[in-house]
Amino acid sequence: MTGLLATKPRWLSVPELAEEALWLELELTPKPGLVDTLNSGSHRDMDHAMFARSIAAIAPWFSRFAELGSEHADKPAAEQLRLIRPMGMACEQVMYAATGGVNTHKGGIFALGLLCFAAGRVKTATVESLCGEMSDICAGMVARELAGRSGMATAGERQYQQYDLTGARGEAESGFATVRAALAQWNGNLHELLLRLMAVNQDSNLVSRGGMDGLRYVQGYAKALLANGWDRKALIEMDAALIARNLSPGGSADLLSVGWVLAKLPLS
Repeated sequence: MTGLLATKPRWLSVPELAEEALWLELELTPKPGLVDTLNSGSHRDMDHAMFARSIAAIAPWFSRFAELGSEHADKPAAEQLRLIRPMGMACEQVMYAATGGVNTHKGGIFALGLLCFAAGRVKTATVESLCGEMSDICAGMVARELAGRSGMATAGERQYQQYDLTGARGEAESGFATVRAALAQWNGNLHELLLRLMAVNQDSNLVSRGGMDGLRYVQGYAKALLANGWDRKALIEMDAALIARNLSPGGSADLLSVGWVLAKLPLS
């Protein structure tokens, strides 16, 4: 009996899954326009080694996000953002210290940090419970932080005012609707999931670098590969095309990590 218990697999917690997701995303190669084991994609200020340092620095914080969520699980969802934000900002500073001031994982900290925080608040971590809790925690975020401002001080605010794009805030408020839709069609291949996300995600990184034309170019390219078939050579060609246009689908990379975490959890 002891031997049977010793070999029984241990299910990973959401914080553990979040860390593993970041490592899997980094190692996935080729990754068009993004840092991988072949090159730095469209990024001149970062590389694989820097991403590895960044993940090692921020990974311990995922359990802290979950613990914070658990500590305040009795408080209404609407009060949670003000509790998690200071921890999120502290985690970002740890990232910047590890990378010399380069933003490698700010989007990942936002999405995965919130996901871990939500995991601390629910009794059982399922796709339905986590995404529902996320949506409740982030309810009204777009209206307050994007629609309600007129200064257009940040890239997110400018993109909302100019193109009605809600970015990472909108995806969080929706309970990761884009990710869940992609997972519903997913065949288990991480490259295929990345392409599905790139085909539909309103990626603010692409808009920042290439405007709406850049976003549509990447979405169209990904849709064509999904429709006509793809292989490693096709992904390497897409990588070259995005690098030539200085386009990086970093938002979709963040959602890929979220998708992998959700794929490891029961639906309900």
